[in-house]
Amino acid sequence: MIDTTILLVIVLIASVTYMTRIAGYLFLRNRTLSPRLTQVLEAAPGCVLISVIAPDFVSGRPADLIALAITVIAASRLPILPVVVIAVASAAILRQLLG
Repeated sequence: MIDTTILLVIVLIASVTYMTRIAGYLFLRNRTLSPRLTQVLEAAPGCVLISVIAPDFVSGRPADLIALAITVIAASRLPILPVVVIAVASAAILRQLLG
């Protein structure tokens, strides 16, 4: 059976994600956006994703911290799809090697 706290967290994260999507349409539907604001709004879903995975990286496990560093370096140089692949692969490999 699923823990009540976990279920509540999942519901709250889903709600926040949904509200960020809907809020953009409601508040900005009749406006012309600058290129800079468009970039900021395109980054918002990634910020929500980070809030979901961030607790894993404060666990203190060396494999996760090294994978985070690799991902940050990759994200500063590559597009999103290769970064995701590198992040998943580095986390999996480092967890196997370092435990």
